[in-house]
Amino acid sequence: MEGVHTMPETIAPAPAVPPTPPVPLQALLAREDLALRQIAGPADTGTVLHGAHTSEMTDPYPYLLGGELLLTAGVHIPEAAGSGTYFDAYVSRIVAAGGAALGFGVAPVHEAVPRALVAACERHGLPLLEVPPQTTFAAVARAVWQLTAQARLAELRRVTEAQRSLAAAAARPDPIPSVLRRLSRHLSGRAVLYGPDGTEIAGAGQEAPQDVRAALAALAGVVRPASHPARTPAHPASATDTHGGVHLAVYALGAGEGFVLGVASARREAGDHTIASVAAVLLALLTGEHHSGAGAARSSALVRLLLGAPPEEVAPLLGAGRWLVVHARPEAQAPDPVTASALGAALASPLVDLADDVVRVLVPADRVPQPQPGWTLGVSAPAGPREWPAADTQAARALARARATRAPLLRHAGRPALADLVPAADAEAHARTLLAPLAGRPALAETLRAWLSLHGSWDRTAVALGVHRNTVRQRIARCAALLDTDLDHPDVRMELWFALRQA
Repeated sequence: MEGVHTMPETIAPAPAVPPTPPVPLQALLAREDLALRQIAGPADTGTVLHGAHTSEMTDPYPYLLGGELLLTAGVHIPEAAGSGTYFDAYVSRIVAAGGAALGFGVAPVHEAVPRALVAACERHGLPLLEVPPQTTFAAVARAVWQLTAQARLAELRRVTEAQRSLAAAAARPDPIPSVLRRLSRHLSGRAVLYGPDGTEIAGAGQEAPQDVRAALAALAGVVRPASHPARTPAHPASATDTHGGVHLAVYALGAGEGFVLGVASARREAGDHTIASVAAVLLALLTGEHHSGAGAARSSALVRLLLGAPPEEVAPLLGAGRWLVVHARPEAQAPDPVTASALGAALASPLVDLADDVVRVLVPADRVPQPQPGWTLGVSAPAGPREWPAADTQAARALARARATRAPLLRHAGRPALADLVPAADAEAHARTLLAPLAGRPALAETLRAWLSLHGSWDRTAVALGVHRNTVRQRIARCAALLDTDLDHPDVRMELWFALRQA
């Protein structure tokens, strides 16, 4: 192993290069309009460029990212440089910074490329290009940009074609082997699907040596969770490494079921990660719980509910124990099926419902929901099957309070309440009598409930209900008139809140 790179953590390669498709140096030399000529350095065709940069600094190291064609007219060269170590130090710093090549402009400062610079480039293996007087550095930089744009377009076409090919493979009668075969062809390597226990379920492409296969299987363990992700530290979604000159990459599939896609290839191109990620998404769908025993159990539970079975008889099919109801709303825009499914995956539950502008998720109580970026969440108290409707109401109210207080997540308080001291039948009867003037006016009752829960805040109540603050004021005033009471009195507020909790 030569150093594992994991994602989402960012590990900068050495040297760092911009995330753009590389341009072969030979492609730039082939541009007849530039008339560039290589006069020193290796003549191999493997040198690539990631950009062009002009600098007359004696030490350009701090200004290079790596992979550049550095252009200079030699303004920085002292008069006695040819007899000393100036050029050797200058070229060594370019090489240390990861510079791909050096372009020297002839005229107006120098009539020819200094021989000592040619010798230094030969010693350090840095390609040296002679830029003729009629060619401007701007023209060279523009040519590099044009070649980069062409390379990017070619890479996008390659990735698009691979996406279509992989999607077609996923629709075949043997989808998993077909996806692996197409992936191995697009990456010119070996593609392997590992199961949750680490065994190789399927593979396609060129056979790899035993040591490479062992290294790839070991790398898969980096992204495979040991148990459920809610109970263990987060694992990277992907990881890369090299072994004996072979590029290795692994991708965790789904929401932590333990399946891993592994790829081994002799070369690594810019679009390979995107292509492999598409294959990982398709394989995650193909190996997900929908195609497992859990998926069959959920289908059975749904059928039984539709046929009239009580919830307490259906719940064991979904898993033992109590459950949490989560209500969630995205902060930016209305939810759609894709974002709803993504939220379910983040909460490690496939039981997701998209209703209007709220996403509801049923989560086992032992999986503690955490705040999700871009979402506002309300979480119920743990509940059994018979209590699910009440838990749904708890989650809705928790979400309203979370939105009003701008909290990313609020949980329903589960500690004993005043209602526990009063028999349920007596509490309900008292609530019906006290709130009788509001009967048949759900908007007023809901506004009063929200207003009391938010300590009489007009602005927060308006946010929670999605109405104007003046509407809240009008409704609360109407409630006070119908109830014939002073809503500013704390005893009145307490009694009304108690009644509303029973309603």
